[in-house]
Amino acid sequence: MVGNFIGDFVKGRNLTEQFEPEIAKGIELHRAIDEFTDSHQQVTHSKNRLRPKYRHYSGVIVDIFYDHFLARQWDEYHPEFLPDYAEQVYRLIDQHEPILPREVKFMMPYMTKGNWLVNYARLEGIHRALNGMARRTPYESKMDEAIVDLRQSYTDFKSEFDRFFPELSAFSKAWLDTHR
Repeated sequence: MVGNFIGDFVKGRNLTEQFEPEIAKGIELHRAIDEFTDSHQQVTHSKNRLRPKYRHYSGVIVDIFYDHFLARQWDEYHPEFLPDYAEQVYRLIDQHEPILPREVKFMMPYMTKGNWLVNYARLEGIHRALNGMARRTPYESKMDEAIVDLRQSYTDFKSEFDRFFPELSAFSKAWLDTHR
């Protein structure tokens, strides 16, 4: 879980030289999930709806939108209550503080205090996340405006997520089965 969580912030291929085996496997899983997601037809539909306005930021925005749908429908995918699960995740990540990339160390207090994993279930939580990301991008991203697009095409984005996520879950389970 920790490796998967920090995957976006780790560079290079020599993961087992940088991390213990389970952390390295989590990073590899994260990369496999990114590759699967980037090539999935439903995700492409979602990104294409946003691309004219947000260009290369459309993928980041779709990731956040899909996080929203996952949080809203959490009980359909996981037996544990989302607030309890989120608290366990925050504790686990904190226990691995020494190995966390600098960006993750910077982000974690904000994530924990704002309880992002739970608050993504609310449109206000998504809007806050997109605003924060827009402030941190070096170029004008307009991500702070994306909540309007989510509201306008909510049903379309949700339908695409609903078709995508079970396939992602099956892919992840199969990947883990073949990488024991």
